[in-house]
Amino acid sequence: MSLSHAQIWSAIDSLARREGLSASALARSAGLDATTFNPSKRFGPGRPPRPRWPSTESLTRILEATGLSLGGFAALAGDAQPPRTAVPLLGLAQAGQDGFFDDAGLPTGDGWDQTDLPQARDSLLGLRITGDSMVPLYREGDRIIVDREATDVRRGDRVVVRTTGGETLAKVLSVIDADTVTLSSINPAFPPRALPRSEIVWMGRILWVSQ
Repeated sequence: MSLSHAQIWSAIDSLARREGLSASALARSAGLDATTFNPSKRFGPGRPPRPRWPSTESLTRILEATGLSLGGFAALAGDAQPPRTAVPLLGLAQAGQDGFFDDAGLPTGDGWDQTDLPQARDSLLGLRITGDSMVPLYREGDRIIVDREATDVRRGDRVVVRTTGGETLAKVLSVIDADTVTLSSINPAFPPRALPRSEIVWMGRILWVSQ
């Protein structure tokens, strides 16, 4: 059985989740450096980035720490879904401190999380912003990706709403109740708008914007 670079790393992440741990905590539980499985350790410098593989020793130690057999790990890797595209994530305040970037400007050290980028699926669509109701957050011509089937949309989310009247609105969800949805604009020149839920064909969260 041949396992890809993505499958191996996905299996490590799956094992960490199974143990109720982060990848860093899994490494520490096996007596490894906490950064051993960090996203920044999975690719080396270069264009395109060069894949880095976990060492045999690090794999052996996490299997011993969790009691998982090599066959069990292979099963995790074989069952792994295609990985979501992700990039290292760090707060801006942390990013201003030493120790998070190497001399080439690449992510390094501990403390990094990761954030997923939208992966193509049927519920996603791309739209181009028109008008200025969301200025300065979104400007004319900006491109957004929307998940029309997001099930956990909540107050404060930036959303796109499609109405039975044929309108497609990019707004902020201010109020949602059993009968009505109230949408607000960032631009104060545009007043909030209340829509009966019966007039909404779909409402999706904005996941990504290209400006």
